[in-house]
Amino acid sequence: MKIIKAELEKVAVDQRQYPEDGRPEIALAGRSNVGKSSLINTLVNRKSLARISSTPGKTRTINFYNINDAFYFVDLPGYGYAKVSKEEKAKWGKMIEDYLNNRQQLRLVVLLVDSRHNPTDDDKLMLQYIRSSNKKVIVVMTKTDKLTRNELNKNINMIKKELQLSSEDTLLQFSSLKKIGREELLNKIEQYI
Repeated sequence: MKIIKAELEKVAVDQRQYPEDGRPEIALAGRSNVGKSSLINTLVNRKSLARISSTPGKTRTINFYNINDAFYFVDLPGYGYAKVSKEEKAKWGKMIEDYLNNRQQLRLVVLLVDSRHNPTDDDKLMLQYIRSSNKKVIVVMTKTDKLTRNELNKNINMIKKELQLSSEDTLLQFSSLKKIGREELLNKIEQYI
């Protein structure tokens, strides 16, 4: 899949602000600082379409990126250790839950996990929630360039075990820095749009 044109089209804080053109949507979920913005930028070959921050919790809305007027990447707020109030985290949780449960255009959820660490309880909970919502999901291990081949192989097995992934589940490796997994992920996404 060649992505030619991509732009941030909408920033939404509730359902009334979501695009209404019926285009398919590919949602990106993951903990704060897992690399969702970097992944979007790598997939669309742009350096700063999605804003990258070293401070977790900067994405506080649902961001819709229009890709070639054909579909949207939907960047969901990160979960986990963001230094925000419990009320703010609860608001994000409700926003994500409403989106996942009510969005007819949602074709696929890409769940990002950090390849260097065990999946968090929040990662496991999010995967369970996606599955219980009967949504299609692909798990993407980010930051794979930061591991040696042996570490990566060990962590692949650990992530499969911790997330209880079966042979039918898709687990992809990804590195924004080295563009590892870019074409494979784009090809998977294309199957859903």
